[in-house]
Amino acid sequence: MKISFNHNYAAHCESGVTANLFSHNGRSLSESMAFGIGGGLFFGYFPFIRVNYLPLITYRKYPGGIIKKCASRLGIRLERKKFHSPQKAMDELDRALLNGHPVGLQTGVYWLPYFPPAMRFHFNAHNLVVYGKEGDTYLISDPVIEYPVKCDYRDLVKARFAQGALAPRGHMYYIQEQVTEADIPLAAVLGMREIARTMLLPSAGLFGVGGIRKLAHQISRWPERLGNKKAIQYLGHVIRMQEEIGTGGGGFRYIFSAFLQETAGLLGVKKLNNLSNEITLIGDRWREFALFASRICKGRDNNKNVFSNASLILIECADREERIFREIKKDASSWIKNHNERAVIHQ
Repeated sequence: MKISFNHNYAAHCESGVTANLFSHNGRSLSESMAFGIGGGLFFGYFPFIRVNYLPLITYRKYPGGIIKKCASRLGIRLERKKFHSPQKAMDELDRALLNGHPVGLQTGVYWLPYFPPAMRFHFNAHNLVVYGKEGDTYLISDPVIEYPVKCDYRDLVKARFAQGALAPRGHMYYIQEQVTEADIPLAAVLGMREIARTMLLPSAGLFGVGGIRKLAHQISRWPERLGNKKAIQYLGHVIRMQEEIGTGGGGFRYIFSAFLQETAGLLGVKKLNNLSNEITLIGDRWREFALFASRICKGRDNNKNVFSNASLILIECADREERIFREIKKDASSWIKNHNERAVIHQ
């Protein structure tokens, strides 16, 4: 069995899966629009939660949150399931495919054999789409791979029931039905406003711009508190979470920038183009931080203040992002009001 499914390469797995699944079901959506409507941009620094003995740092909304919120805002009903039994999980996957549903899965990257060995690490929130089956081999559209791939039954079971942090427990989802006509411009502003509010919430330094500042201050103190060897290990972890797991700091800013630009066209709001340009520049600064930090980890910069200098880059990013999110939060209600008034006039 094979469902005709259009594979599109994407920058990030969940926003790519969301855009591909929705477009397959007649609601054409770019990856950046899916990311923005789903409120995908986030930052969290949780030093009391450990992943491979290192503090949890996340640059995106919780796994599954993008597609769930995007579906809600666009009037799409999802069928979502988790399982205790691998056999039941695979039987349910086969049943959905037989009924003509491409199926989204949450998986562990380490167990997906089509990833190059250097990219296979223990990360359990990777999303992909299964669109068919040939014997014991599943046909997969993985949005971070340029072309469709295949995965056999045993490997897919391992990936669906990977153990550890964010264990997927066989999580699968597919579109059950479209409930209403979608107001994409309204959904875009709602997603934008959600991101702004979350990034600006008082958080005791756990998430949002406060979390970025908290991490920055911690980085400057790591050599003294942890010793140089462990400080480098922690800094390397920050880079990996930013640049290798998902699209991290700079990459997510570029996707959000594209979302703002697309929304500017839908709403006719020029200010969003200006904010889009600024977010792109901030994304460049995140990438500069990653490059600077990687030089520290490789021992190519022995200045005694290197950790403090790295932290200053993140503080700058936080300050610039705070200004943008305050602008969005301040104006979002008026953009919604103006859009609704235009919609009434055109009815």
